Amino acid sequence: MTGTTARRTVVSIAVSAALACSTACTGPGGSDDSGGTTGPSGATGSTAPSASAAPSSPPPALTGASADALRAVERATGRAGSARVESTTVMGRELSLEAAGALGWDDGLTGTLTITYTGGTTAETMRRLGTTAMEARYLPDAYYARMGDEFAERVGGRHWIKYVYEDLEDLGGGAGAGFADQMRNTTPNQAVKLLLSAGDVRKVGAETTRGRRTTHWSGTVGGATEQTVDIWVDDRNLLVKKVERGRTKTGELTQTAYYSDYGVPVSAARPPAEDTADFKELLASQGS
Repeated sequence: MTGTTARRTVVSIAVSAALACSTACTGPGGSDDSGGTTGPSGATGSTAPSASAAPSSPPPALTGASADALRAVERATGRAGSARVESTTVMGRELSLEAAGALGWDDGLTGTLTITYTGGTTAETMRRLGTTAMEARYLPDAYYARMGDEFAERVGGRHWIKYVYEDLEDLGGGAGAGFADQMRNTTPNQAVKLLLSAGDVRKVGAETTRGRRTTHWSGTVGGATEQTVDIWVDDRNLLVKKVERGRTKTGELTQTAYYSDYGVPVSAARPPAEDTADFKELLASQGS
């Protein structure tokens, strides 16, 4: 593996794990002025861990019955503390992935997701390295990605890559700025907060979502590029489904997540140190 290939690969893994996490939840991200999203990539055409865009000039605060209903969802989902999640992400021609597992957000982000690459140029790169899926463990200060044996042979025999959130902020001349806070604040109820900032939020109506009676809400969040946010909530004011759509430099970004088993126990152990390579040190060893 050349130094360039290694760098692209470990950065792609960082983006994949972050995207999977932000799809399962939602982080307070933002769009850049060129119509892409900013994130820990440091590479042309790559994207952020979230398509979430804050309005450039916030509309008047939402009031009335709609605001009361959405704030009840925000509070109930936040208090739940954890959930099982299933998600899909499609990021233009660059990446498609699926993720499943459980995440908690009571005291920083914790949990484990199994991420499967299903398409795009990043998926092809990973397949050539013998990896079509990986386990990602999220802890309050870092996340860990487990690679296959073929990849491990190319990086000193270690199967895990450790990504400290602060280290990712240093990538690409500041492209990852704010990434640490973004990951720490990633929770499902961030999608509700986005809707509360939308100028056109509306109650679409009652729908059935995976066999559960839900209420569908929708809105558009402004910024460098517009982003639509849709959520479906049950009669306990818990998020059942969310869909976020926006655009990146490589095409349309669509993130869909389903939630169940709120309050499920969540754990994520740090992998053995002797089987773990540090992301920053790995890049340095490859001449980045």
